[in-house]
Amino acid sequence: MSNDENIYRSIQDFLGRISDVNILEEQIDIDLQLEYFEYSRTVKKDIPFKSILSEKKRLFDDNYPAEDKKALLVKLASTQEVEGYRAIEKYLKNPDSGLRDWAVLASQECRMLLQSKLLGDNQVFISTGLGGRGLKLRYFLVLVNNIEDSFTGLQRKVIRSEFDFVFSKHEAEIEDIVFSGRYCKILAVIPLEVPVREMLRNTINEINQLGDFIDPNFIITNVRKLTDKEITEFIEKDKKNKTDDE
Repeated sequence: MSNDENIYRSIQDFLGRISDVNILEEQIDIDLQLEYFEYSRTVKKDIPFKSILSEKKRLFDDNYPAEDKKALLVKLASTQEVEGYRAIEKYLKNPDSGLRDWAVLASQECRMLLQSKLLGDNQVFISTGLGGRGLKLRYFLVLVNNIEDSFTGLQRKVIRSEFDFVFSKHEAEIEDIVFSGRYCKILAVIPLEVPVREMLRNTINEINQLGDFIDPNFIITNVRKLTDKEITEFIEKDKKNKTDDE
């Protein structure tokens, strides 16, 4: 059994032991997410919950400093009270410039804590830079043409057809597919329990039986979309590392 299969079997076993999974659907910069959760961990050490709820109106005060609103959002998220959640949701309808993503994270955390409190069930929060939908994570995939040339019309048709067919079997969905030079860039949502790399390798192998025009090595990330320049730099760096190892 491959490492990927072991990992995804572990995920399936884990998901079977919990009642609910909360996936961040928004595409939020991963560094901001790390900043939020580190800030949240620090702030939670000593929160006067009753007084925090009485301060919720400050979220809507244009003269209240942005940094103080960031702290207030985190504290409201930690109250595990419906009142705090509603205040954050109301604020999200018209957030201050630069604070929308922070408020989204606060809303997600507060909802998860509320569910844990009200339902008495274990809750899991999963967040990535590209977000997700339902119980699916969003991935950015890059296929590379073997001969350093643009994909032909027929090759593009084959790629679209084969990926649509395989993804539908796994209840995965392609949200966007773009051909840019020798790159095929795919944005897709894939169920948590699906062994992503195995699925992609099998799909590429099937396509290559019709012409061997896709490099078997591909790029996949759930952190953020990559530019063509970043993709090229990654490929060149990977090629150099392989040469140095020989």
